[in-house]
Amino acid sequence: MSSHDVVISGIGLVSSLGEGPDAHWRKLVQPGLEPVLEAARFSPYTVHPLPEIDWNLQIAKRGDQRQMETWQRLGTYAAGMALDDAGIKGNDDLCTTMDMVVAAGGGERDEAVDADILAASESRNDRDVLLNEKLTTELRPTLFLAQLSNLLAGNISIVHKVTGSSRTFMGEEGAGVAAVETAAARIRSGQSTHILVGGAFQTEHSDMLLGYELAGYLHRGPWRPVWQRQGLDGGGVVTGSGGAFLVLEQREHAISRGRKIYAELGPVVSGRAIRRQGELDAEIAALLSQAALPNGELLTISGASGAHAATAAEKSALDANPAIAARGFSTLTGHIKEAQFPFAVALAALAVERKVAYPAFDPASEKPFNGIPTTVLATAIGYHQFEGMALVNAA
Repeated sequence: MSSHDVVISGIGLVSSLGEGPDAHWRKLVQPGLEPVLEAARFSPYTVHPLPEIDWNLQIAKRGDQRQMETWQRLGTYAAGMALDDAGIKGNDDLCTTMDMVVAAGGGERDEAVDADILAASESRNDRDVLLNEKLTTELRPTLFLAQLSNLLAGNISIVHKVTGSSRTFMGEEGAGVAAVETAAARIRSGQSTHILVGGAFQTEHSDMLLGYELAGYLHRGPWRPVWQRQGLDGGGVVTGSGGAFLVLEQREHAISRGRKIYAELGPVVSGRAIRRQGELDAEIAALLSQAALPNGELLTISGASGAHAATAAEKSALDANPAIAARGFSTLTGHIKEAQFPFAVALAALAVERKVAYPAFDPASEKPFNGIPTTVLATAIGYHQFEGMALVNAA
């Protein structure tokens, strides 16, 4: 135990299951919990939609809400929940010295403007002129700027007054892995004492689904649990809207504030296999080795997306270790892209703190776990690229 140990002192979660760590815990420990699904709106694709959210609870000014797209509101909201949970929100001394690492995508497109440009291009050949016309007449500067990935961090700074250093990573699950890995490294090195880290993803937007489907990743047809989509129509991914933020602190810093500690964040490891060269299986095995797994039964919170190749490789690696009992939480939340890894770490921390394992989310595919989880492994094997793991230990 060291004063520079990385501990988790705040959790903010939003998904189709509800808001906050307590709401997620109550639902996820129910055996046989049914997922919340929306199958009609984007048919033939199914999504896990957001619950009803009162944005005013974390974003007090309506003007701030109006200038954010849904994914930004979602991230700002989840970040506020984590700050509340850690007892930092509203404390100027803590907020102004707090660093931030965010995982974000490129924002949501204005689908009406896209459709207008495509329609106009059918009758015009001067398309370069057409694009310039539309850029100057259809897109307000504020709307254009809302597409920048670092605007999520900017909005969190404006709304919650977190004004230390700020970094934003892009790159799907890899962004979430890099964000947590970087935040933990800064705390271990003494560069930061407390950091807000996380991400958000809003899937209920056609262009978000298009990004997956262009490469054939989306599952088609009736919904199935994440481990049971191999060989079915489509690519296996069922997406979800959600956000996950964590407050990470130096142990000494959290203790000095008298804060409850959920768990200690142990090794965080990452890789980027060249999958077209068949490196994924070896990369997952290498990460499991680097994570320094403890002896005995090990609960694993898997961020498996359902993507056929990536999910099959992860399942094979986890099944090869008889001590591992995996829980694929995307079965119940959907794939939350940039927020996937922070979400997995948060669920791992809850299990460690409450000394109770989650029941199998898919009893046909997941082993029972009968012990008390003092260490939990969190994984995110990217649906397309990037791999990451973290050990979460009892505090």
